[in-house]
Amino acid sequence: MTTQPQAEPKPESSPRFFNRELSWLAFNERVLEEALDTTKPPLERLKFLCIFATNLDEFYMIRVAGLKQQLGASILELSPDGLSAKEQLKRISERVHDLIARHGRCLREEVLPLLTSNAIILHSYRLLPQETREIVDEYFRKEVLPVLTPLAIDPGHPFPHLLNLGLNLGFMLTSRDREAEDLFAVVQVPSVLPRLLPLRGLGSGYNFLFLEDAIAQHADDLFPGYRVTMTFPFRLTRDADLEIAEDEADDLLETVEQSLRHRNQGDAVRLEVSPDGPQEVVDTLMADLQIHPKDVFRIEGPLNLPDMMALVNLDMPGLKDQPFTPRGLGREKGESIFHRIRTADILLHHPYDSFDPVLSLVSEAATDPRVLAIKQTLYRTSGDSPVVRALIRAAEEGKQVTAIVELKARFDEKANIQWAKALEDAGVHVVYGLLGLKTHAKVCLVVRREDTGIRRYVHFGTGNYNPKTARVYTDLGFMTCRPDLGADATELFNLLTGYSKFDRWRKLLVAPQNMRSRLLALIDRETEHAKAGRGGRIVAKMNSLADEKIIDSLYRASQAGVAIDLIVRGICCLRPGVAGLSENVRVTSIVGRFLEHSRVFHFANGGDDEVYIGSADWMTRNLDRRVEILVPIEDPVLRDRLVVEVLGTCLADNVQARELQADGLWVRRLPHAGAMTVNAQRLLLLAEKPVTASGTQKPVVVGLDSSSSGGTGGEGGQPVRLRSRRRRTSVAYPVSGDIEVPAEPDI
Repeated sequence: MTTQPQAEPKPESSPRFFNRELSWLAFNERVLEEALDTTKPPLERLKFLCIFATNLDEFYMIRVAGLKQQLGASILELSPDGLSAKEQLKRISERVHDLIARHGRCLREEVLPLLTSNAIILHSYRLLPQETREIVDEYFRKEVLPVLTPLAIDPGHPFPHLLNLGLNLGFMLTSRDREAEDLFAVVQVPSVLPRLLPLRGLGSGYNFLFLEDAIAQHADDLFPGYRVTMTFPFRLTRDADLEIAEDEADDLLETVEQSLRHRNQGDAVRLEVSPDGPQEVVDTLMADLQIHPKDVFRIEGPLNLPDMMALVNLDMPGLKDQPFTPRGLGREKGESIFHRIRTADILLHHPYDSFDPVLSLVSEAATDPRVLAIKQTLYRTSGDSPVVRALIRAAEEGKQVTAIVELKARFDEKANIQWAKALEDAGVHVVYGLLGLKTHAKVCLVVRREDTGIRRYVHFGTGNYNPKTARVYTDLGFMTCRPDLGADATELFNLLTGYSKFDRWRKLLVAPQNMRSRLLALIDRETEHAKAGRGGRIVAKMNSLADEKIIDSLYRASQAGVAIDLIVRGICCLRPGVAGLSENVRVTSIVGRFLEHSRVFHFANGGDDEVYIGSADWMTRNLDRRVEILVPIEDPVLRDRLVVEVLGTCLADNVQARELQADGLWVRRLPHAGAMTVNAQRLLLLAEKPVTASGTQKPVVVGLDSSSSGGTGGEGGQPVRLRSRRRRTSVAYPVSGDIEVPAEPDI
């Protein structure tokens, strides 16, 4: 980051941008609001509490740690909204303390009592029956005690190294045989053992004991000859962002492996401690760990809450969302995925559509004797990845297999290293991408020899090749054998694996080459349409929006009269609804059962719509520091499906959607008087819709009879439909509370 010693903090934030870090905290607050929703089943509320806590862990490990590095290096550069690192840290601390308090109250006063009343009970050791205690005692002596290492903290013992995100127990001690000052010792709760110990014989339901409770109650075994006067848990968060000098690395895989070993050695950035932790001990920890008082959080209730996600996986269907079965592709028995793609392009909307067609593309390619080569990007994948297994099998079958494995995918580095080694051992050509750039694009290319010659089959996605997240993330996949897209995919892999300066893309927008310039040109074109009286319309769905040049371009478009709807799940630095700047921009965020992860970009173009999907958010890192792609969806049926079903339904949501105000507040959208309620994710779960470009076009059903579960529907119990109509002019969108999409007249 460039140093600007002359810069001074501005008295107030710039009106043009919201602060990125505070915007992220606002997103995590929306996650917390899902946990506060009393209409949700108890285990779903617990899930959102755990997600909130996990999100906050990563925020401190990366974003707060980065600001502290900036502050420590005396870098005075201001954020785009005019705040210094010191001011940002101050505002973050104030905001997080408030969110943590709300989070804790929800857990203690609402969710845990609900779980208890539904036979999921977290017990205290002291209140267990004698026979159950004896079972716990035996387990402790045999399984736990041998793993523990009591660590004294005094002038004769150096301060121990405490692991990042590790749970610790602090013990205050005095000697039994002589008067002495209080002593302090630490025991790190081992992560190799289950945090929640199941208890048998306590009746029906599920009964658990926290591991740290069992450890605390056996202090005499840990400190014989001493009397324990107090025990309290605490937890440390460290700077965990890896700094890898790729241009100095002889072997990137080895360099990343070495860097991972240092992830637990970063500077401390946060201390969480129970309310009964003595202040003098907390002061000692703060001094030894060099933690600022504003980064100390007194947590009432269990620390390390992400461990409680294990409860969400319990077999208690009545305490969770109703399960669903994703829709299949409807292939005939024995029909190959290659025949299906040749018949028509395929658009998949996960999790509503099954991820199986994507897996079929790779698995069938692995054994098909006509397939010559498979090339695939891998950013994040599942632990037992069927995609990786298929690539290994393809290599064993003698096919040319290339995998672009991104070793620097944050917090998945270890898993990706393991997959890279397994792939290499099987004969797969493994490449780690371009120097200095993360490969974030989602592409799979299959080269097949057919009777008419070589044909290329391609899958482009907005999400990772991970069948597990494909059931909980909303993502899009596009499968095609169009020659121009196949040729572009080939050039992309050549760029990633060899020496190539190819930049004449037929259809794809590729970062960091032409994506930024093309997106700016598309926005500017809508601006010119508006100036010429042809309207101007942009609808964009993404995870985050923070790039200053893109935002400024959107501001200019708004000032020219372009109607702009942005569906942004997380960070949004654009300030909407400001007179003379952005009065024509509306920003919506949906946080619900599924993580909104798909990226869709629609430019009306005076009636000749252009729609793109892909891997890139409108962030500087995506446009300048990552290999990303956006692919145009040109088939009218599939394009209209994206416009109506994906974008239109999200814009009509008045249950899970919040709108960003000009002052930075997010306000939950409510139905207009007499209007139906629209929960976009629920409606899409219930919808019937086509998945290919061929055949007769159907209306997209996005609502059911109001008597169905969930209570959504239209007036009089009739199905409510979003109809995608072919037309020369752009597809219209519903406004809040109005789900019907009117047909526009031909011009």
